[in-house]
Amino acid sequence: MNYAAVGSVLAVLVAIISVPMFLSGGIGLIYNESEAASFALIGLIYASVGGVIYLSLRRSDVTVRVREGFFITTASYFALGLLCALPLILTPAQVAMSFTDAAFESFSGLTTTGATVFTNLDEMPRSILFYRAILQWLGGMGIIVLAVAILPMLGIGGMQLFRAEAPGTIKDTSLKPRIAEAAKSLWLLYLGLTATCAVAYWIAGMSLFDAICHAFTTVAIGGFSNYDASIGFFNEPTIEAVAILFMFLAGLNFTLHYAALVARFDPSAYFRDPEARTYAAVIAAVVVLVAVGLAVEDGISLGSFREIAFQAVSFATTTGYTTANVDAWPLLCPVVLVLASFAGGCVGSTAGGMKIYRIMVVLQQSVREIRRLILPDGIFSVKLGQEVVSGRVIEAVWGFVTMYALLFVCLFTAVVIVSDLDIKSAFSAVAACLNNLGPGLGDVATNYAGLNAATKWLLIIAMVLGRLEIFTLLVLLAPRYWHR
Repeated sequence: MNYAAVGSVLAVLVAIISVPMFLSGGIGLIYNESEAASFALIGLIYASVGGVIYLSLRRSDVTVRVREGFFITTASYFALGLLCALPLILTPAQVAMSFTDAAFESFSGLTTTGATVFTNLDEMPRSILFYRAILQWLGGMGIIVLAVAILPMLGIGGMQLFRAEAPGTIKDTSLKPRIAEAAKSLWLLYLGLTATCAVAYWIAGMSLFDAICHAFTTVAIGGFSNYDASIGFFNEPTIEAVAILFMFLAGLNFTLHYAALVARFDPSAYFRDPEARTYAAVIAAVVVLVAVGLAVEDGISLGSFREIAFQAVSFATTTGYTTANVDAWPLLCPVVLVLASFAGGCVGSTAGGMKIYRIMVVLQQSVREIRRLILPDGIFSVKLGQEVVSGRVIEAVWGFVTMYALLFVCLFTAVVIVSDLDIKSAFSAVAACLNNLGPGLGDVATNYAGLNAATKWLLIIAMVLGRLEIFTLLVLLAPRYWHR
């Protein structure tokens, strides 16, 4: 293990997280809030410590290889999650907040889960609301991707980091040759989509502050809102339409966005991509199933269909915004919504869940096995569009799905044992955190404040496992990793 490389990268990341501290402190100054000084002081400490450690290691060999890449990716989420909790403990408005609650909120932000322990958000200082939003925004594409775009300028290679963190394979060949340039391109695209979303929210009727914060959490598919009622606070169809559009776009593969809008401006690429088509079909199916479930029990109106469409997109993309109390709907409806979050968005998106690509591979492989039983001598392949999926990829996908299911069962069992939650609440809490969804059902439908500390830490582990797509973290538990 090249500890100098690990230390250098983590030092840069610690310095980087001073930026949201300073920005939140600036918001506090604008609104004359006492939290401004705490944010500024903590930001100064992190910038100084990160800078000193990096400068002390700059003459060392800081080459990042695959081994270091996996370790840095995992360590950065845990380290930054803990460090970003500090402002929530020390700010005057939050003096009664425990370390566990602060860590839960911080990890939920960085992993873009959106589960919260805060209540009375409507009265929360704006500096804290902004801080929560920008944490999700930085976590959206992965703070590691941001680091990969910056580290080459500091003399630290980043290819292994990008491979470990990037949520999916890079499909567009124009992005392959230079990973750092690819990261920069994707980050600029992410920034552009965020700016467009903020303008759209503002035009739709949000204040500038709300528009910026909600743009951060929409494009990150995070789901943090400035209000207890989430997007439902605004009760404005235009705002909900903007949210639906940008949640859907953020759930698509960002390299597909790059290919369709930047590399050669070919919007038809969206329609040719089999994963994008399946993603849209899944959301449409969720809308239909929930509408049928609601219509059978309570009937359906134009207003309720508006709520159905919003919640279907929000849950299927794992954003977690709400405009209605889905827990009060007939049981089929919330069950379908939570199950949709297991599929999640596309690979290479900011969404959580197992990802549509993997679900497609599993289903295609299942169909192939059935065809082999019928025609034992036949030769069948798994194809997505015109692409033949290799046996190695199929094995990896099955391994991921199996491990995902196993970890879900283990976490669910542990939560049932250590908490006082009923089965529905425990199931939805683990699903919401592992899938990086946020809101659950029952006792965790609105927030997680009532859970005990042990349950919250179990759910924090679920959030990180979901964000790192399991194997990045689990590889560190293999003894051979440490003996190489």
